[in-house]
Amino acid sequence: MFSKILIANRGEIALRIIRACRELGIRTVAVYSQIDRDSLHVRLADEAICIGQAASSGSYLNIPAIISAAEITDVEAIHPGYGFLAENPHFAEICQSCKITFIGPTPENIRLMGDKMAARTSMHKAGLPIIPGSANVIRSKEEALKTAKLIGYPVIIKAASGGGGKGMRICHNDLTLVSSLMTAQAEAEANFGNPDVYIEKYIEKPRHIEVQIIGDHSGHVLQLGERDCSIQRRHQKLLEESPSSVVDTKMRKRLGEMVIKGIKSINYVSCGTIEFLLDEKTNNFYFMEMNTRIQVEHPVTEMVTGIDLIKEQIRVASGEKLKIKQEDVRIRGAAIECRINAEDPDNNFMPQPGKIGTLVLPGGPNVRVDTHIYAGYTIPSQYDSLIAKLIVHGDNRQEAIKIMYRALTEFHVSPIKTTIPFHLKLMQNPLFLKGDISTHFVQDLLKEEAEIERSN
Repeated sequence: MFSKILIANRGEIALRIIRACRELGIRTVAVYSQIDRDSLHVRLADEAICIGQAASSGSYLNIPAIISAAEITDVEAIHPGYGFLAENPHFAEICQSCKITFIGPTPENIRLMGDKMAARTSMHKAGLPIIPGSANVIRSKEEALKTAKLIGYPVIIKAASGGGGKGMRICHNDLTLVSSLMTAQAEAEANFGNPDVYIEKYIEKPRHIEVQIIGDHSGHVLQLGERDCSIQRRHQKLLEESPSSVVDTKMRKRLGEMVIKGIKSINYVSCGTIEFLLDEKTNNFYFMEMNTRIQVEHPVTEMVTGIDLIKEQIRVASGEKLKIKQEDVRIRGAAIECRINAEDPDNNFMPQPGKIGTLVLPGGPNVRVDTHIYAGYTIPSQYDSLIAKLIVHGDNRQEAIKIMYRALTEFHVSPIKTTIPFHLKLMQNPLFLKGDISTHFVQDLLKEEAEIERSN
């Protein structure tokens, strides 16, 4: 086991890793930008080093500064958390060359699954169903039109690298396809340094289902059940739950078997998530992509399985074998996670940086809050607006919703506006309560609310 780990991240995930390390008896080193000097992860780590300016390009994405901090503090490993450098194969390679363990998959795993076209091809060869679409990268309008004619409209253009809705366009006819192609390519180039895009059949109102996995260096792989991440806005997740209300026992078994087969085919090591779209009209799952890191929403899986994913990820990276067997994995009850963002839901979810005056965190049985904020903390404008994750567990989905509603009513952050009021409305929405949701749920809900407001 490692004796000291550097955490190349900030915010709640940095705290989450520090806490896991402390329980494992591992010393930690925090890195921080100048604007983050008063962050909680800096206070709680055993050591802390400033690595640059507020802009992430000069700090949390500054590979030379992070490696220098690792060498100065003599750490054995680096945990990248999620975001920033977590899925950067070059960073993983540099860690290897410096004889520092990268707590994550191999550079080869990251590179293969980070290229969505290569990932599609790889998983299709392993037997996972994929959405009908282009076999190769689309480089011209002629190729795009030919593909669309073959699979039929509507289609979706997607960036071959990256995610988060960047380089993504939905097209319903030839005219929008041609006009959107160059825009998507330019956006992909600007955001990911790679203009490559591909085209898939667009499934209208699907469910977004993902399966958590972890593999060790001996080839042992576990799948830890599914999460439903259909509640999202502009391809950014707002709420996640496990298990999914539409995945039955038979479907879950089939999904798990597919995932294990796919992961073993690429000799995957560490935590990861295989993401699918579920077409409820046909009950067909389609492989979408893989995230080669720990996910923001990993706590819901921890709540229903009782497995600490961060600790297991660290153990696997240190060379230990997974001690858990697949038959020992049990999904108990239901868990829900609400992402609490410093955003104004009444003003198009506009980010709300600023100083927190009052903070009251919820508590009680089966309630967990992962956060780095405190009264007096200033939320910076330079980073993601996520300030907390509220996670609850119940014997079933209905009980989990009731606990979540109660916990949300106790959660107060002022004067900063947050997404708490949005989540409170969601917990009382009749369609959400029935589990009648899709990736278009929030979009449709906001549209309906806007129409009601205009009519009044």
